[in-house]
Amino acid sequence: MRQCIYAPLVATALFGSAAAFAQETIKIGLVQPLTGSVAYNGIADVNGSKLAVEERNKAGGVLGKKIELIIEDGQCKPANSVNAAEKLIQKDKVVALSGAFCSSATAAIMPIAERYKMPLITGVSSKADLTEKGNKYFFRAAETDALLSRAFAKILANDLKLKSVAYVGVNDDWGRGGVEEFSRDLSAAGVKTAAKEYFDHGATDFYTLLTKLRASGADAVFIAAETQDGSILVKQIKELGLKMKVFGVGSWATADFIKLTGPAAEGIYAAVPYASTLPNPRNQEFVKKYSEKYNEQPGKYGNAGYNALNILMDAIQRAGSTDAEKIRASLAQTNYEAPNGKYQFTDKGQAYGFSLALVQIENKTPKVVTTTSVDDPR
Repeated sequence: MRQCIYAPLVATALFGSAAAFAQETIKIGLVQPLTGSVAYNGIADVNGSKLAVEERNKAGGVLGKKIELIIEDGQCKPANSVNAAEKLIQKDKVVALSGAFCSSATAAIMPIAERYKMPLITGVSSKADLTEKGNKYFFRAAETDALLSRAFAKILANDLKLKSVAYVGVNDDWGRGGVEEFSRDLSAAGVKTAAKEYFDHGATDFYTLLTKLRASGADAVFIAAETQDGSILVKQIKELGLKMKVFGVGSWATADFIKLTGPAAEGIYAAVPYASTLPNPRNQEFVKKYSEKYNEQPGKYGNAGYNALNILMDAIQRAGSTDAEKIRASLAQTNYEAPNGKYQFTDKGQAYGFSLALVQIENKTPKVVTTTSVDDPR
């Protein structure tokens, strides 16, 4: 009889302890590609996210509690990212989500966030129509392909004296979007489109594609690619001796890309939302902290993770609650000072106010050529 009474008492005590422990932290879910051809970039986002959480917890946390960051590998694949989001929401009981890097993966988890009324922020996914879907739980703390193209296409056309451009992009929503936006705006600036070619994530042999580019007669090539794919592609351009000017969007200004690409990276132009060489004091402080922790300078993805988590944590603090509706309403009132400018959101959840930069790789460093700010698009 004593055993029958004792067992439920123990169970109750254990359950009570577990419940008390669960209430000691505020859980935020992060979906990023930790494996696969985009892992370099996803891990950089995770590193920036971790730094933001570490700083906040050292300063006392949010609402008097520590932030617990729970990370899942979405591999930049829609199905994997959906499974990760479901697990974070249903099993881990997170109060908000950040992710999922590739635009196609983020588009896949947006309906999940909407179904569960879960605030979702991306610091990376740039396909323009994500904020046109009417999802009130989705916020984008990132540029769009269209914003980058409008900001820098004319400058690139004039500075590089472009006459004919071949376009190469990874075969996904982001790569195709970047090619279409830049080809349209460069064409409007009087630049001829010589060719458009696409490749799959994880490709390692670009020689057939590059033979087509040689035959196109283009004097420059625009590339939309991330670290691993882009570094291989650029090195093979140099190996084949193609005398093309190279510019594009993606991971070009990151330490990983410059290290992997080596001398072939020299002279490349990139349109990016962030570079470690931005001269403002807030960025210099961020670069110092990130470099001390990870032994390398931050790139656009480390900055993206840092910004996204800070925006989420600020919103929870302002909301005074972990209630999803209150967090969502608080996100809409964001006024966050980031290393690359101020972030605010339109009523569609698109960020504005932050900086965009055109950089050129010189002596292994992304030298800032010019900057502009993203105006309120409303």
